[in-house]
Amino acid sequence: MRKRMILISIFVLVQLWMGGCSQVPEMTPIAAVGVAPTESLAPAVPATAAPLTAAPPAATPTPSEYPAVEAAEKKLEGLPIGQFFDESFKILMLRDPESVTIEGLSKLYSMRDDQLTNMSDAYIRETQAVQKKIASLLRGYDRARLTYEQQISYDVYAWYLDDLIRQHAFMYNDYPINQQMVSGVQYVTLLLFTDFQPVNDLQEARDYVSRLWQVGAKFEQVMDGLKRREEAGIIPPQMVIHRSLGHIQGMANTLSWETPYYKTLETKVNALKGVSAAEKRAVLREAAEAIRESVLPGYQALGDFLEGQLPKAPQQGGLWQYSNGEAYYNEYLIPHMTTGELDAEQIHELGLKQLARIQAEMRAIFDELGYPQGADLRTLCSRAEEDSGRVSSGLIVSRYRRYLEFAAQNLDAAFDVKPKAELEVTPIVGDFPFYVSASMDGKRPGTFFAPVGGWMDNFSMPTLAYHEGIPGHHFQVSIAREADLPLFRNVIVFNAYAEGWALYAERLAVELGWYEGDPYGNLGRLQAEAYRAGRLAADTGIHVMKWKYNQAVEFQVDNSCMAFYGMDSDVARYVATPAQALGYEYGLVKILELRQRAMDQLGEQFDLKEFHNVVLTNGSMPLSVLEGVVDDYIASKK
Repeated sequence: MRKRMILISIFVLVQLWMGGCSQVPEMTPIAAVGVAPTESLAPAVPATAAPLTAAPPAATPTPSEYPAVEAAEKKLEGLPIGQFFDESFKILMLRDPESVTIEGLSKLYSMRDDQLTNMSDAYIRETQAVQKKIASLLRGYDRARLTYEQQISYDVYAWYLDDLIRQHAFMYNDYPINQQMVSGVQYVTLLLFTDFQPVNDLQEARDYVSRLWQVGAKFEQVMDGLKRREEAGIIPPQMVIHRSLGHIQGMANTLSWETPYYKTLETKVNALKGVSAAEKRAVLREAAEAIRESVLPGYQALGDFLEGQLPKAPQQGGLWQYSNGEAYYNEYLIPHMTTGELDAEQIHELGLKQLARIQAEMRAIFDELGYPQGADLRTLCSRAEEDSGRVSSGLIVSRYRRYLEFAAQNLDAAFDVKPKAELEVTPIVGDFPFYVSASMDGKRPGTFFAPVGGWMDNFSMPTLAYHEGIPGHHFQVSIAREADLPLFRNVIVFNAYAEGWALYAERLAVELGWYEGDPYGNLGRLQAEAYRAGRLAADTGIHVMKWKYNQAVEFQVDNSCMAFYGMDSDVARYVATPAQALGYEYGLVKILELRQRAMDQLGEQFDLKEFHNVVLTNGSMPLSVLEGVVDDYIASKK
């Protein structure tokens, strides 16, 4: 049986990576380089930066010692709240030029895509001081005097900024280098070039090369951060290092013109119109030199550093083994990833409760199909996978498109607001599907990247299409981006809201009758939900309850009907990016709870389309804020 596709969305993890300063598996605005002089809040990173010192500062400077803080205060103080939202968020975004590129905001912010994000410790600390200053200035506004829409924006922004500040106490606790394509710095850097960097003219090609020259310096900054973590007692588990080294060492030993960095540019440059052959050769020649002199040595140095850490790295994967690991998990990661108030024990119990409910629903369908009632779930699921059939590699993309077209044509019973952004299905070679949202400038459509390296179980494909595409992530993110909201609410994505909605979309497909006559497709949906519910128990088990890695794998295999080799890599993901997997089922449960509350209190006045409008058109938000918005909607209807 083919390795189970792991449902993971790049737009969520990349955005989460932008939002906390040194926290790579989550979301970090960290640099303001490469912008116009009038907008720059910090010195640019030189293409060949000097090696950074390993020792942390003797004392954290006060905010007044940071020019960027003073500049932010001067620029923001006294602004009307709407301008404050836009200008303060711009300051944060300009501190991370890579994020500006990814979000398609370069033109809006009048900046070129020619600088990498500054990941130095000093710059991260300055960013933290800027975040604190913006939060302080926000609290200076009288919320009661704002309009209702402004109050929602205030609440979302306040939660977001407070969350960034909560992370400061744990700035050395994460694993910037890990094996996840959408969170490990080595992968995110590559994706910036291969999937997000625009090359529409000769200047943009040169900007691409400018960034190539900076990769080595960026990796030096990353290694400095790893040294600081080691001094603070944080070395990634051996499994995270081992699983990261293959890609890093493989890239380091690749010829410059054979790397994805070069091949991507070569394809784009050769397609440029109005550029002479000599100019194309010149830019490609410099790109090869930059890769040879900066990119490949950067990967080599990073690989050497990680190999040196291996003998010192812990064998176990849980955060509990670090001095402040449980505090990091309970006080920051759980609220960050769930935007809720449950603790690790409550989340663990919620996972077990949800698993029992899902497994009962699965057994009811197995009984209808005439499968043996005494068999274990793994045996029953394996038979269902075989009976439902498989889709060969060459047909996978067309099959996904067919499911998405069906979904798009059958939305009227539940939605009267639909996105304008187009959705593409693009084949990739790999094991992990993901969705990348349309860019804010409209130049890049929403894209569902579908692995086609082998066959797929037919019964799992509808759920994946609805989760990543319509009415899941593409639907949700595009509606938010097209809504008349402050820019930060178009851009910021909260994990539990995003993934909770995607699971809700899977559930809605059943309620809308899309699985009528297709018990196998419904089993595929339930199997996927069981896998997500199991994460609540497995993730908390690893990081708080001291579960061994194999114990978590066996738990997921036994309870979610997934194959061992699929769960092996997925549980490794929980180790590398703790708590991220909690947002899925937790978010689904919360959205269903709010919908049921609206149905109970409104009775015949309840309108499903209206409820969906409330959830979607207000953009991504913490679930605690969403709860207040839904309560306000209920009160207004009454």
